[in-house]
Amino acid sequence: MTTLPRTEYPRPDFVRDSFVSLNGEWSFVYDDDNRGFSEKWYEGTRDVFDKKIIVPYTYLCELSGINDQDFHDIVWYQRKVSFKSSREGSRFLLHFGAIDHVADIWIDSDHVCHHEGGNTPIDIDVTDAVAGTEEHLITVRAFDDSGDFEMTRGKQFWKRQSEGIFYTRTVGIWQSVWFEEVPEVYLSRVRITPDLDERMIEIEMFIEGAKEATASIDISLKGQALLSDDIEIKNGKAKLKYWLDSSITLDWHHQESWTWSPENPVLFDIVYRVCGVAESSAADTVTGYFAFRKINVVNGRILLNNRPYYMKMLLDQGYFRKGLLTAPTDDDLRKDIEYAKEMGFNGVRKHQKVEDPRYLYWADKLGFLVWGEGPSSYEYSELAVDRHTREWLEILKRDYNHPCIIAWVPLNESWGVHEILDRKDEQAHSLGLYYLVKSIDQTRLVISNDGWTHTKSDIISIHDYSGDRDELTEHFGDLKTIVSSFPGGHALFANGYQYHGEPIMVTEFGGISFCKDGTEGWGYTAASDQEDFLTRYRNVVEPLLDSPYVQGFVYTQLTDVEQEINGLMTYDREFKVPPEKIRKINR
Repeated sequence: MTTLPRTEYPRPDFVRDSFVSLNGEWSFVYDDDNRGFSEKWYEGTRDVFDKKIIVPYTYLCELSGINDQDFHDIVWYQRKVSFKSSREGSRFLLHFGAIDHVADIWIDSDHVCHHEGGNTPIDIDVTDAVAGTEEHLITVRAFDDSGDFEMTRGKQFWKRQSEGIFYTRTVGIWQSVWFEEVPEVYLSRVRITPDLDERMIEIEMFIEGAKEATASIDISLKGQALLSDDIEIKNGKAKLKYWLDSSITLDWHHQESWTWSPENPVLFDIVYRVCGVAESSAADTVTGYFAFRKINVVNGRILLNNRPYYMKMLLDQGYFRKGLLTAPTDDDLRKDIEYAKEMGFNGVRKHQKVEDPRYLYWADKLGFLVWGEGPSSYEYSELAVDRHTREWLEILKRDYNHPCIIAWVPLNESWGVHEILDRKDEQAHSLGLYYLVKSIDQTRLVISNDGWTHTKSDIISIHDYSGDRDELTEHFGDLKTIVSSFPGGHALFANGYQYHGEPIMVTEFGGISFCKDGTEGWGYTAASDQEDFLTRYRNVVEPLLDSPYVQGFVYTQLTDVEQEINGLMTYDREFKVPPEKIRKINR
């Protein structure tokens, strides 16, 4: 009997007990000739599904059971599923964590969803489609055009073999699939906004199935009940504010007892119950959490919870040898954070990847800062702008409640906006993304274009892969030199924009290659042995720590990835040097 993969609850900040994982074996087929639509493969009457695949792993990786790196831009999945109701009036919600890139989904022959965007969740109420009988056929068609440069593709290479800074592609389902049974009236989502200064939490609740409902909220901290409230929901939503004072906290006078940080990740538990107004209505119970965490800039200083905070972070691509963008297990996500903390880092910049919600959960729980960065396209056009913008709206909705996320990075190194130095439309797109994010999320910092050619950014981030200690000391020892620099040969600001006293961070540097496990590859500079590596690491980190103008850094990178061997760990997560030695250099 095969053990099912990734069976943990996929959305740990919004949890229900009624959870059925659909990970595991599905029928699978390539559709290289694009015949599936015309031949109606979703009806289940044709014997075309000639392979088996292990979901949620893409066919291009080992854990899928297929491990084929050839180009197959259209793939189909199929599986029979029993939707057995435990009570009258229930509804069934079908969830796909992510499907790269365009997905069409059928229940039997009913088309229930079309979704574009390979990095954000798909949530479908399939109640009507599964009514009448218990067993049904789920069919998924995924289309991922390997040659489409207007698509948000991030690090996924358009050639068969990885090279340079680009890696193996992901096609199809790559995050967990599950369904849950909910009452007729249920809680569809919540939006939680902390106000640390006011010691207040704002909770917005959204329901489906009715315009009116009754609800309750229970908040606790470390097992101690703090607050209970009964409310009425009108017009499908409610906005609530709760002030938590010294009478109901463990030690209100000491900030560390109730605020979230990497050093002290305090999470408040919350239970929601929603019930329709009819006497026979069943209650929908959802558990989650929140935190009091504040990130802002005051007089050019980065503050976490109103105190100056130095970010010592890693670039993290989120790739795994056997699963590519999909972690083999939930433990692998947790361990990546624990490894980074063991080396003295307090966060990561997730590079060109919208990370699995389970990773964000572990970052919340263990105390780890995250910069959320969405994948970029590589050509600028009206279509690319439309795709990028729509996906960012979905990213913000999915991840808004995670306290670990302190910054958003909509663009990286002018990818997709290659002429941003002079082109007004590309500059406007950068500004538009900055203000779009701000219009939805005022609780986090936003970097308009990480690395160089900034328009408006809350942090001026710079990429500098010099391996020379004296050069780095010169680069970051004088403010005028910094703001007039040309990182990577690019202007630090787009024409018409300039420095206004924003904090400065070096958000890519280092990249020292060191072959630990026999893997051939490259880095920006190369070390011959452990001592040489530690010397080189010290020579790139200490000039930044010594600079009075640099308020944090993002070292490249956590692990080796395919042909890149510039990680602090191998691709298989083995330390290249003792972690305590890295921690000592990080001070």
